[in-house]
Amino acid sequence: MRLLINLLIISFLVVAGISYGTIWWGRGLLHDSGIPVQKSLFGNTIPQKVLLFFAHPDDEIAVGGTLNLLKEEGHELYMVYLTKGENGPTGDLVAQEQLGEARKKEMQKVAEFLGAKSLEILDYPDSGLKHLPIELFERVAQEMVEKYQPDYVITYDSTVGLYGHPDHRMVSKGMENYYRTNIGKVDFPVKQLFQVTLSPKQIQVALQLAPGFQRNYPKEGNGLPMPDFSIRTTPYFGALEEMMEMHATQQEVFRDLLPYKDQVPRYVYSRIFDREYFYKVRV
Repeated sequence: MRLLINLLIISFLVVAGISYGTIWWGRGLLHDSGIPVQKSLFGNTIPQKVLLFFAHPDDEIAVGGTLNLLKEEGHELYMVYLTKGENGPTGDLVAQEQLGEARKKEMQKVAEFLGAKSLEILDYPDSGLKHLPIELFERVAQEMVEKYQPDYVITYDSTVGLYGHPDHRMVSKGMENYYRTNIGKVDFPVKQLFQVTLSPKQIQVALQLAPGFQRNYPKEGNGLPMPDFSIRTTPYFGALEEMMEMHATQQEVFRDLLPYKDQVPRYVYSRIFDREYFYKVRV
């Protein structure tokens, strides 16, 4: 019996050693040690209003861990999407002409899961925003800020759109322009605009593994903005997975966002893909 117990202990230690070694290796592959890790998006413990301003239902998944942290901290979430995402993949679950309404219902489930105070899904054309004037998105940004009076705003970046999506860029640029024009004014409520970004190491890995990045990430220019900080999200990985499942039609998209998730043990994966990166827009 003692020999069996010793063998079990040795086996456990070997497996644990392999797991921790994999985690250490994976973190080194994905994360830059020079980028600070913050405990929360902002230091204010008084409930704050946070506006999410995105192009498509499911764009929030890129910061799903942070959103669950904000929920846990008692902050208020207001979610605005400019399209229904009607031109995305269907997952063979609905007809293409039914996708917009299906994604709207999926997004409603996610908003309820996050305890969002409000959800608005507008009806601008999915994958057609690049044909609209930037002034339109500036006006929508103004309307939503005036309506919800947020303390903070989260968008994608305005130069790449995370992986090169023009819809992302247009929506984020509209909010950025409006923010830069009004920050510092007495009646402007927004304290900081945060843009979702990636670490340089994440970008390099994504360009090797993710077809969406390979197709769309710009070959020239500065690329994604350098992160100012990251948020550690391992405690919220389970909640993130639930949110992803609610977007049932978009599982193909998530394989780009979290490659090999189904092939790596969850304990290990949640500790490698363990943070979300943000850039603070400056005037």
